[in-house]
Amino acid sequence: MNNIYDSHAHYDSEAFDEDRDELVSSLPDKGICGVINCASDIESSRACLELARKYNFIYAACGVHPHEVGKADKDYLDRVKEMCGEEKCVAIGEIGLDYHYDFSPRDIQLKVFEEQIILANELDLPIVVHDREAHEDTLNLLKKYRPKGVVHCFSGSAEMAREVVNLGMYIGLGGAVTFKNARKPLEVAAAVPDDRLLTETDCPYMTPVPYRGQRNDSSYIPYVAQVLASVRNTTAQDILDTARKNANTLFRTEL
Repeated sequence: MNNIYDSHAHYDSEAFDEDRDELVSSLPDKGICGVINCASDIESSRACLELARKYNFIYAACGVHPHEVGKADKDYLDRVKEMCGEEKCVAIGEIGLDYHYDFSPRDIQLKVFEEQIILANELDLPIVVHDREAHEDTLNLLKKYRPKGVVHCFSGSAEMAREVVNLGMYIGLGGAVTFKNARKPLEVAAAVPDDRLLTETDCPYMTPVPYRGQRNDSSYIPYVAQVLASVRNTTAQDILDTARKNANTLFRTEL
């Protein structure tokens, strides 16, 4: 398969330290046309930009993840803004709320998420949203500011997905749709309009069946596309073609 656009990856992760260049260099030969590599803090934002400069098919999303906001310096927003001025930064992310792990106090998560949404709107950039067990607060902020962007690794209901789409945003789906008992992700997969669907890995995490438990990478997206195709009455290649077009539209890339 070809036209595989991974709208959410973490190739700067230490999980790729031993073979990063070898693996990433091999991706175009496996049908991957584009990757958005998403940051978690200021340091990883720099690493994402470094990867993006090295590979023409990789672009960066820079920002501070909810797990890391409790450790963010006071000038974090200025530093994010500076990196967003780089040509290969196409989004602010990965940002949002995580009430599952609560690694950062919720009031700080909300404050930093809001600040980064406002910055994205100021810079006319999309956001890449992390939402785990924080659906109501996430949706409230999205409704308040109406940013462009994607809710990645979408874990809400089909009803929430429709609300997100009605705000003009996209839905990112990955390995979770292949998991056993994936009822809710499949309902979402069936409900998302063609022009709002993105494919992703969240690699090295969320590896699809039949490789669940192993390190994920963009070459496994066809397994996701096959499941999406089965619930959307189309072909896996059509899913990939559509997701590529949507990702290029959202991130203003030409991949």
